[in-house]
Amino acid sequence: MHRTAQRGLAIASAIALLIAAAGCSGDDGSGSGGGSVPGVTAGEIVVGTHMPLTGPASAGYSKIAPATKAYFDYVNANGGVHGRKITYKIMDDGYNPANTQNVVRQLVLQDKVFAILNGLGTPTHTGVLDFLKSNRVPDLFVASGSRSWDQPDKYPGTFGFNPDYTVEGKILANYAKANLAGKKLCFLGQDDDFGRDSLAGVEKVLGASAVAVKQTYVTSNTNVAPQIGAFKAANCQVVVLATVPGFTALSIGTAARLGFKPQWLVSNVGADHPTLAKQLGAAAPLLEGMVGTNYLPMQNEVTNPWIELFTKVNKEHNGDAPFDGNTVYGMSVGYLFVQTLLAAGKDLTREKVLEAVQKGGFKGPGLVPLRFSDKDHSGYGGQRLSRVTGGVQSYFGPAYETDEADGPVNEYTATPAPPPANGIPSGS
Repeated sequence: MHRTAQRGLAIASAIALLIAAAGCSGDDGSGSGGGSVPGVTAGEIVVGTHMPLTGPASAGYSKIAPATKAYFDYVNANGGVHGRKITYKIMDDGYNPANTQNVVRQLVLQDKVFAILNGLGTPTHTGVLDFLKSNRVPDLFVASGSRSWDQPDKYPGTFGFNPDYTVEGKILANYAKANLAGKKLCFLGQDDDFGRDSLAGVEKVLGASAVAVKQTYVTSNTNVAPQIGAFKAANCQVVVLATVPGFTALSIGTAARLGFKPQWLVSNVGADHPTLAKQLGAAAPLLEGMVGTNYLPMQNEVTNPWIELFTKVNKEHNGDAPFDGNTVYGMSVGYLFVQTLLAAGKDLTREKVLEAVQKGGFKGPGLVPLRFSDKDHSGYGGQRLSRVTGGVQSYFGPAYETDEADGPVNEYTATPAPPPANGIPSGS
């Protein structure tokens, strides 16, 4: 069995044990079909991605790419984009950076994809930035909030999607400052740019001295008892988690086993309630009161027009798979990519796609604005807070936007645009 697959099983096994314990206590040519643009013919656009379909980050995240593909299949069934169907090649990297390099090389050199779309993971995607740049492959809407994607001068072809982790850290810390003042706050983050950028955001708002205990984890070690034990020993009352879903569930389950019950403030990437509830099983009530963040419509907002659209697509093209925040995320990426292709025009080239993203102006399901410009390659610029109450995850309060520097955290009041009547951006 592959090592990362074993890790995924180890996480699941560790959570199962915790539940039991808790219960007891650029191209030149034309895109017109001449074959001069990689991945583009008169009738097809081929794009690829790397995703953790197995391994330590597969919980929840393995559902993202199938949801994106389902949206593409919906668009394809309605005529495609300028008459071209989108083919999405999904490669499993197990959240292992060495695997990521192998599968991305295959996508670019053998499959000759037009672009890499929504490659997932901070440690994984970091290792392919230079390869994609040297091969002039558009690197669009990376599935991570690392600030590494926002380097227009160094990586002109790379663009983010998620709000960056420093923005998110500032918004979580802003909530703590306003609502949990005087309580001892501690932090657990992944031992890479994900954790470091998130902590930087927290400290920009609260100050470095306000974070009483700082701990890290690595995805290869599913025992977080030492970290959680340190929080309990220090009498931490609030814990900020910059964790992927499996480690959010492990942290909360471990805390319950140790009789430790802080207020949890959780990064968007590890706060999807249906994903966590599935991981925790009978111990799902431990999620009660958890505060998280998000920037897309909540999966349970059944009257939201975007959720109505994505539910329809999920039923028709995704086998009516269990619908959660990962489904919403994957389809939102698909919608944005279709918008980008339309803005790039019928004579499709890699340069025109990059120009289209930099021009910006995209409206979609997001609760906060996309920040794309020639000087800003980050994605969404803010988030809204959510809370689990009575086993239901719901938004509360306003949306917020801020920057990754020292700017204030401001309310964002604009209403998201509704989807087109047919659920497909105009112009296709």
